[in-house]
Amino acid sequence: MDGYSKADLINVMYGKTSVNRKDVKALVDLFIEELKASIVSQGTVELRGFGTFQTRVRKGRQNARNPRTGEPISVEPHRIVVFKPGRNLKQKVWPL
Repeated sequence: MDGYSKADLINVMYGKTSVNRKDVKALVDLFIEELKASIVSQGTVELRGFGTFQTRVRKGRQNARNPRTGEPISVEPHRIVVFKPGRNLKQKVWPL
């Protein structure tokens, strides 16, 4: 899998601060847990300059298919988490 992992983030933060690796890991874990708890309880978390995490309801379907077996299944309505990047992040990722 390509990409940037939590371990990569911890290593970069460790290299840029004078905080020990164990404390950096604890802070990253605490931030992620707090972010998850806030999304669950509030439904929306806005990080200015970065973006917004929101929960939305995805409607159910009667004629969905199991991707492994091809067997027809029904999917109940359920909540999903979506991320909408902020303007600053969009400008850095998708320059005009």
